[in-house]
Formats: sequence, C-alpha cells, structure tokens
Amino acid sequence: MTATADAEAAANELMPLAEYLGSVLRRLRALPPLDLDLTQAHGNTLAADVLAPHPYPAFDQAAIDGYAARWEDLASAGRVGSHPSFGKHEGGPRPVRLNVVGDLGAASWRPVRVTPGTCFSVAAGSPLPIGADVVVPVHWTDQGMAAVEILHAPKRGSGVRRTGEELAAGQVLAGPGTYVTPAMVATFAASGIGHVLVRPSPRVVVVATGDELVDVGRPSQPGQVVDANSHALTAAAVEAGALAYRIGICDDDPEGLRGLLEDQTLRADLIITTGGTGTGPGDMLRRVLSRRDPGRGVVEFTDVALCPGATLGFGTVGGEEVPVVCLPGEPGAALIGFEVLARPVIQLLAGAEPVFRHSVKAHLLETVSSPGGLREFRPAHVAERRGGGHTVQPLAGGPYTLSGLAEANGLLVLGERVTTAAAGSTVDVLLLDRRR
Repeated sequence: MTATADAEAAANELMPLAEYLGSVLRRLRALPPLDLDLTQAHGNTLAADVLAPHPYPAFDQAAIDGYAARWEDLASAGRVGSHPSFGKHEGGPRPVRLNVVGDLGAASWRPVRVTPGTCFSVAAGSPLPIGADVVVPVHWTDQGMAAVEILHAPKRGSGVRRTGEELAAGQVLAGPGTYVTPAMVATFAASGIGHVLVRPSPRVVVVATGDELVDVGRPSQPGQVVDANSHALTAAAVEAGALAYRIGICDDDPEGLRGLLEDQTLRADLIITTGGTGTGPGDMLRRVLSRRDPGRGVVEFTDVALCPGATLGFGTVGGEEVPVVCLPGEPGAALIGFEVLARPVIQLLAGAEPVFRHSVKAHLLETVSSPGGLREFRPAHVAERRGGGHTVQPLAGGPYTLSGLAEANGLLVLGERVTTAAAGSTVDVLLLDRRR
C-alpha cells in the first residue's frame, strides 16, 4: 500500500467535522435568560421578542426648526401674481405673511391650536400645534418674530413627524438571538423600554496544561515551551463575546488538574483547556478527564477529520456538569480548534444566531494542496473584487499556521475530498471579523 493510500485509509477512520460538531452542539442549550437594564444589555443577545410598548414618536412633533402652519395658508407662497396683501411684490414671486402667535420648544406641553392666518415658531422636537400640517424651514422665511413672510411653500406634511411614524405600538423591534447594538439600545429606550430579556455573556475559563509550559516573557528552551495558548484563547473568547478568565498553566498532576477544573465550575459556564489531548505518555489531561467517575463528569476525545489538529475533546466537568472543550497544544491547531468548536459553543450558550462565522465564495489566487480525507482550515487574506465577489490569497499553513493566522482575515476551507485546489477555482472562506 502506498503512503497516500495509507493516509487516506487513516483519514477514513476519523469522524467528519460536520458530524462531530452536530453531535456536540445538540448537547448544549443557551444559558438561562436574565432581565437586564438597558445600560447593561449591550453586547448580549436577546432571549425573546422585544415589542414596542409605545409609538415612536410618541406625539406629533416638528422635525425641524421653523414655523408650524396650515398648508392651506401657504399654498400660494412663491407664486407670481397679485394679492391685496402683497402690493410691494407685484409682478414677482409672492410670499405669504402669517402672524406668529407663539413659540414652542421641545419642553412645551400645553396643547395649542393654529388658526387660519397664524403660525407658531417651533424648535425641532416640539409638539406640533393642533391643526398644523407643515413646518416651514427657517431659511425659507424672513425669520420674523411677530409676523413672518414665507417665501416658498413646502409640500404638505413636510417638516412634520407623526405619532408612530417610525415605530408603531406593538411592533416587533427585535427577535431572539439578535445581538444588542448601541443603536438598538437607543431604539428600545425611545419606545419606552427600560429592561430587556437577554442571554448572559458566557463566563469562560481558559487553562493551559503541561509540565513543559512556562509563562510569557522568556524564550523557549529545550524542555520548556512558552504558554502562548492560554493568552491567545482568552483573547479569542473575549472576541467571541464571552467574559473570559485566564487561569494560566496547570502541571500534569492528575489530582491537581482534576481539582483545579472542578474548582472552576463554580464560576464558569464553559471551560477551555489546551494541551494533553493526544495518547502520548505526557498527555495527562486526556487520561484524567476521560475517566468515568460518578458525579465528576466525563470528556470524550474524538479523532476528527480536521487539519490542523485532529483530536478534540468535549464533555462535562464536576457535579454541575459544566461543559468543557479540550483543544490541542500546538498554538496554530489550538486557534483553529477554537474557531471550529469553541467559538460555536460560546455563541450557542449566548443564544446568538447564527453560531458559525459568515462565509463567502471566493476566487482562489494561488494553487494549493491539501491532505486527502481531512477538512483543512488555512489562513488566508480575503479581498472584495471590483464589480462584486471576493478573491482569496492563501497564507502560511501546516506547521506555520500560527504565523499565517496573525495576518489572516479569513480561513480558506478545503473539503475532505480536495487534494489540490487550482488557481482560479471557487472556494469557501470563513470571514474572521475581528470586531466580534
């Protein structure tokens, strides 16, 4: 049997990534909802429909600074012709003269009525006088105080905002799974909402395991590896919308490892570990967490058709059965594992929809090869093409995935049956939106 055939035979024994993700995500439920004040709701996802209890605007109001009047009184403004009141303008455009009977501001509350031949000076946001159906902008007038000459007649309804024109009472403002943005907070507040039901941001604890690990600030030496993973995965969890806590490094001590993880269940909705997922003599995490101890949870480690990083772990820890995701120890593989497994788990716990990154079809700029039987996620740079569509430039992958990810804004996805993707072909790319 050739080396290629051996590789393909080994890959056939791996679980397809889509099947694995489905089996994991079906076991999870979104976190219980919380009723939060609007000032705390931003960054969370809604747990239920939000209905407008009141219309917006709540009353008829002036949309601009100007003069509120009856359109019938203005219809002739700007027309050429004679009028008994406009002798000095005979033969030219005719203004309309109205008496200004009052001034209204945004804080005005007493109801007033406009009568024929009169108007009110109004500020934007002020209640519209009864009978008024137009607000003339200031620069279309002579800006008179006791009386005003209106040089042009705006269209009926111009400068006016009617009750419920933007948002009607009972209207659905947003549905469950919607991410609460600052503009959405403003919309809720404007329609009279002070609290909303949201899914809380998941509390995520990140732990790196391995006797070989040392903290950042020094170079690696034989027998020592700088812990890049716990820092990177904590940042990735925050980027995904979680409240993330870096515990740091845990040695390969079975009881110490189990005790540390169980202690974290008191403050975590999800635990992410890195390292120790293999079957080597130093892979203590897998041995400890795959042990079936009643009341302490169990983690299943699965060989997945994924490149880079083939072995992923998922299960629960402690009596509270807090979910735990176990990622490989190699930094590039750990970050890819986070993208394909841990990030969707965080999104699901947060009640976000969809749980996966947005993807696009892109025109491949360079021929790439991929290991058969594995779904490869390769760092890439995506750009929009003039006239529409996208192009994608592959970046360093394989053993150089970490450096490739540092400059990537997308992940090129090559399926299990792809061994070569030719330049000019169309491929799938996950977009890495670094803002969320």
